[in-house]
Amino acid sequence: MTRIGRQTWDFSRGTGVYVGGVGTVAGQLESAGPLGENFDFHLENDRVDGDTWEHSEQSMFGKAAQIALENARVASEELDVLVGADLNAQLTGFYLGLRAHPVPALGVYSACASICEGLAIGSLIIHSQHGERAMVGTSSHTSTAERQFRYPTEYGAQKPPTAQRTVTGSGVAVLTNQPSAIQITHATIGKVLDYGIKSPWEMGAAMAPAAADTIAAHLADTGRKLTDYDCVATGDLGHIGHKLVKELLHEKGLTDTGHLTDCGMLIYDSSQPEVFSGGSGGACCSLVTFGHLLKEMLAGRYQRILVSATGALLSTVSTQQKDSIPGISHAIVFERKDGM
Repeated sequence: MTRIGRQTWDFSRGTGVYVGGVGTVAGQLESAGPLGENFDFHLENDRVDGDTWEHSEQSMFGKAAQIALENARVASEELDVLVGADLNAQLTGFYLGLRAHPVPALGVYSACASICEGLAIGSLIIHSQHGERAMVGTSSHTSTAERQFRYPTEYGAQKPPTAQRTVTGSGVAVLTNQPSAIQITHATIGKVLDYGIKSPWEMGAAMAPAAADTIAAHLADTGRKLTDYDCVATGDLGHIGHKLVKELLHEKGLTDTGHLTDCGMLIYDSSQPEVFSGGSGGACCSLVTFGHLLKEMLAGRYQRILVSATGALLSTVSTQQKDSIPGISHAIVFERKDGM
């Protein structure tokens, strides 16, 4: 791995890192959204077969992992490492959801930016030849996340239009050193930025500065422009955060934002019930990236994309203690390899 600039890791030389297969499991509302047909497995009941929301999320994670392994034609015993995250305390969605796989495991946490952190770590392991295959994934569930960060759904708290709906689902990818149609070539590691936002209903505003900073850092490190990418997707800023990140990028002189989109805007239709400003959650970016954006690449519509997942670094305790909500964003570059 070569570091370019201060924040970017270059995997494009030496041992390559490729996407061997992906698996996606989508909740009821996500399955009914505009990207629903792109997901591998659709839930008819967000409770799944579990007696609790948390058990349901663990089942989703396990199902997405199973699908990813099948699509990659890899057995879990052939994996060198698991890297994953969720929004539950002590990462129980990841650890308990994948405990059936006897593989060394690394739990990570950057809130809703965790999927790109996981992809960066998995890619680093493969590129440095410390492993040949890594499984990376995240999950979230609207009812587990509300209980963790705000109010239980049973409480029936009224939400403002700035709120976002936590995506129910899981997205998992198997990374490998064996060439495939999609290669991971760069990772840009984000910084923690705090603009003083305190409301847990304003996550788009809390995360937008971090997204703008990471995207700008990536372009500065690589010497690229926004127009060098067919698509630049932030993780889950929603409609309000998307407007803010465009304004922040314009202030940095990055005005070619025509290819800029957001996973939180793409996963729901605004006519769907209680989606407010759009989607969020650990599964938001992984579902849209693995279920939609990579398929656009395989279809030849995108050749190179930049995905900058975004996370709001709050907890129930920090919110109750009136702390502000810092944001973080990590970015990954996917490139299509013709002839594969």
